[in-house]
Amino acid sequence: MDTRVISIGALSANPLWNERQPVRTGHSTTTLVRAGDAVILVDPGLPAPALKARLGERANLEPNDITHVFLTSFSPECRRALEMFDRAEWLLSEGERETVGVPMAHSLQRLAQTAEDVANAGEELDDDQKTMLDIVRRDVAILARCHAAPDSLAPGVDLFPLPGVTQGMCGLLLSEPTRTTLICGDAVPTQDHLDQGKVLPTCWDREKAQESFKEAIEIADTLVLGRDNAVINPTRQGM
Repeated sequence: MDTRVISIGALSANPLWNERQPVRTGHSTTTLVRAGDAVILVDPGLPAPALKARLGERANLEPNDITHVFLTSFSPECRRALEMFDRAEWLLSEGERETVGVPMAHSLQRLAQTAEDVANAGEELDDDQKTMLDIVRRDVAILARCHAAPDSLAPGVDLFPLPGVTQGMCGLLLSEPTRTTLICGDAVPTQDHLDQGKVLPTCWDREKAQESFKEAIEIADTLVLGRDNAVINPTRQGM
């Protein structure tokens, strides 16, 4: 198995740095996993041109070489370049797919009804409404193409549920003879969060997020952080 970080992510605003408003463009850490015949890219958060360049620099790969794209969550910051991998299978945990899909469908229904009502009145949607309708339509189309991920994506590559930041957040557990690696997503976002034992304040369920954080620390020798690099689990150091 070959695992490598393709691009190190960043939080748009890091509360541990006393940032309360976005000060940078947020994007997820993108990780490549090669196992058996599978070439899996996790969380393609950079814009497509930038990620295409990183793939070439870090792994000598083209987008068409990717067989699977796995999203730890459906956050836009985890899937900015997703559509570049149009030959790959797009995967998401079943729980994330379901919990995101229902409210998204309701939003589309409301916006479509508003558009119809406005049209019947002989008027047009304003620019903000048009933009929102386009965004929701695109997101619905992307989600429709995402399949519910199987429990195992490839030999030694298994789903590891990490609910809390979102309802269906899910990492990947990579099992090798000498170590276990967990791709955490935003369940463990940065080195500072790891060191301080903290989760993101924007969690769907803070208690569940803290439980997932603890489970991540308990199971893995190496952690690939959601907005940072791969690190050795601090509880394993010196062992």
